[in-house]
Amino acid sequence: MSAESSNPVTTDNRYRTARLIFWGAFAFNTALTAFWLATFLRGGSSFFSDNRVGWETIPRVLNGILFFYVIWGIVWWAIKTALLKYFVGFTSEDRRDAFSSRMNRPYNVTALTAKYSERRIRIADMIGRRGRFVMMAAAGFYYLYVQITRDPTANFATAFLQHNLLDGVITSWIFLSVYYVDGLLGQFFYGPQSRVMDGVLARANCLLITALWTLFKFVMVPIGAQLAAVFPRTEFAVVFALIWGSYLAADGSAEIFGSLVGKQRLRVWGVGDINRKSVAGTVAAFLAALILCVAVVTANGLGTPWLGLSVILATSNCLVELYSPRGTDDFTMATANALICWAFGAWLY
Repeated sequence: MSAESSNPVTTDNRYRTARLIFWGAFAFNTALTAFWLATFLRGGSSFFSDNRVGWETIPRVLNGILFFYVIWGIVWWAIKTALLKYFVGFTSEDRRDAFSSRMNRPYNVTALTAKYSERRIRIADMIGRRGRFVMMAAAGFYYLYVQITRDPTANFATAFLQHNLLDGVITSWIFLSVYYVDGLLGQFFYGPQSRVMDGVLARANCLLITALWTLFKFVMVPIGAQLAAVFPRTEFAVVFALIWGSYLAADGSAEIFGSLVGKQRLRVWGVGDINRKSVAGTVAAFLAALILCVAVVTANGLGTPWLGLSVILATSNCLVELYSPRGTDDFTMATANALICWAFGAWLY
């Protein structure tokens, strides 16, 4: 048997999946870059009308990346490091491996869960991921909701997305460039959001989410136009909250409560070494989405059909979160919410 054929890095399907996701994201961003260049030369497109490139563009994009992915990444990298050391009990070697790319040598999650509490590892993973994202997402959601309430423009449904395509292109290239990097830059970009429990496929999961989020910008443009056509402007903010708020509430609650109190017995498919979810997380997703939707509908004085929509959205969020392959649920949940609201608006009006 040759050395290469006995090397798990070359024979294990997980490593092959990690490489496949990298090259798939690379091909997608190459096509996206070509599309941006074509639309820039034409002066815009129906998808992204803002393709300006001035002296301020690159610094603006890089400053955003520096803050959110480096400085904010350092904060949550430090927090997760402390959790793995003091809460879980990881040795310095285990912590180093946890923040590495994990794709250049064997990485065994089963061996870790034999030494340490699996629940504590899941909690540390959850705090690193959700802590880094939840505060900014909640603040962004509230700010945009207030802005749309005051100025209900036709692009309300895509308000959570970047309108300048160059932002997404540059961000994706940077994520691709540090995918295999084990140094501090790779740790800051991927460390807080790369689950220990995802093993070899931790960064692949993160990269897949990033690529699908960029793809979602294209999907939401035609859907958003249809939403603006069927709903009156006075209800734009409500629809925005039902689409984005229910997704954020359900997705976050599923992981938070699933990690804290759930028993990971529901086997699911997806990008990760250990793919299990819990009944507690699924129930939490339903209740969080329902509470937010009902609160928004009630606060805006809308009638019974909107309460029915709230129940449908809560049910959809928890089921789509449960059954979507891991790494794809951000895309599938938000898309399903938008399509359900579109169908509701077409029926109601």
